[in-house]
Amino acid sequence: MKILLIEDDEALIAALTRSLSAQHYVVDAVKDGESGWLYGSTFEYDLIILDIMLPKLDGINLCQRLRAEGYTIPILLLTSQDSSTAKVEGLNAGADDYVVKPFDPAELIARIRALLRRGSANPLPILAWGDLLLNPSTCEVTYNNQPLTLTTKEYDLLELLLRHSQQVLCSDEILDRLWSSEEFPAEATVRSHIRRLRHKLAAAGAPSDFISTMHGRGYYLKGLDALPESKLPLRSQSTNSSQAESATAANPSSTDSNQEVEQAQQQAQYAEFLNRTWLTTKPKCLSQLADLLQMVQALTSAPPLARAKFLSQAEQQQAYQVVHKLIGTLGIFGLKDMVDRARQLETLFSADLTPAQAAQAETLIVSLQQAIQNIDAIPSQPSSKQSPTQSPKSPANEKSHTAAATKVMIVDDDQDWLCTLPKLLNPWGFKVTTLADVQQFWTVLRTVCPDVLVLDVNMPQFNGLELCQMLRDDPHWQRLPVVFVSVFDDAATQNQAFTVGADDYLCKPVRATDLANRILNRLRRMRAWAS
Repeated sequence: MKILLIEDDEALIAALTRSLSAQHYVVDAVKDGESGWLYGSTFEYDLIILDIMLPKLDGINLCQRLRAEGYTIPILLLTSQDSSTAKVEGLNAGADDYVVKPFDPAELIARIRALLRRGSANPLPILAWGDLLLNPSTCEVTYNNQPLTLTTKEYDLLELLLRHSQQVLCSDEILDRLWSSEEFPAEATVRSHIRRLRHKLAAAGAPSDFISTMHGRGYYLKGLDALPESKLPLRSQSTNSSQAESATAANPSSTDSNQEVEQAQQQAQYAEFLNRTWLTTKPKCLSQLADLLQMVQALTSAPPLARAKFLSQAEQQQAYQVVHKLIGTLGIFGLKDMVDRARQLETLFSADLTPAQAAQAETLIVSLQQAIQNIDAIPSQPSSKQSPTQSPKSPANEKSHTAAATKVMIVDDDQDWLCTLPKLLNPWGFKVTTLADVQQFWTVLRTVCPDVLVLDVNMPQFNGLELCQMLRDDPHWQRLPVVFVSVFDDAATQNQAFTVGADDYLCKPVRATDLANRILNRLRRMRAWAS
């Protein structure tokens, strides 16, 4: 999948490019709106990530221009303006989603995946074709439950074919989507990757023509009706798997240690990357603040009779853009205290700056300069597997008593809730799959084979009560634990949920701790009953 990043903050470009590339996205990055228009209207992209404050052509006008010219590509806006007015303006301009700086990279990746699924021919969170499964969240690929080891480009190519499973893709389309605009591979490169991918699939048991060729046209996935009958696991197989996972959790193996070592190595590499980037970013931040300080001191240091009442309009706009950019830069490095101070500066520069306000701005600028000057290395960030609202002890203790990777499937039409919940449940060792499109429910259910299902009551097309009733009537799924999470707190709805077979019921808003504990309690009772 190919993404165009339009952002003028070099530190943010470096960090985002690294994060997106690690998720197998091909990234083109440009630093102003006019270049963004040139790239966006010339090359084909699956998504545009666009900052609002840009040189030459701002993000709002660029977004409007793209939509006016008929471009329907998903657009994700980035900005430090956390106000309803700014969000409404961006969405009215044609953006599909909106993320406020500083942002959590994991949440940004989740929103990107959600946007890409909307425009895909295969909108499932896990891409499946017969016995082939590709999980974009974990970048894992299996065929008939057998893991496939793929290179980055082989993975990208397979994902592209799965997302466009109803199309024939020619070599030029594949080159445009999988290589950046600075690379110039030949068509033979595509043929070489297709050949190696076919060989790896065949070694796992796939037909030799699983990826078929239409001569003179391109490549496509062999029709499902022509593939061998799918061997996707049934619920009984999932239960056995869960029991095996429970045994593994009770007696930790060397595999767990290896995973912990690998995770620690990845965290160390990323910390080293952040420190290298900070060393080049720090002087720029200090230089920008020095220019700001000089501008503000012109209001506070001049004699009263010679003192201007306000900054000029050009100075005000320049100051605002500098601070806006600084917020995003500091946020990337997790410097939250400095971000808060920069936000105060942004508020001051959002309107005419009086001499009295200039004195306050001067104090903030000097404090930021001192804080930045004192940081030679980025402080280590807390592990993403720990919830900031919980003591580390509780999830760890709970995790030791349950499966190492209990599979939880959450079905809800609230996209924001679905984006944030997986990270909040990570400390308990859950492997979370989310689904917003209820029409794909049965396909995803069979693919994931969850140990616990979390349902909303009121959703488009089907409601959760109907789905729960159908599960209880299905011999494969009738014992699947079902937990309802809903805004309906009336007794009638809750009674109806338990009547159709719910195991538990929580009312929104619900804390991740409460949901995790309910899930764990339900699993304990089931295991106690089974034994």
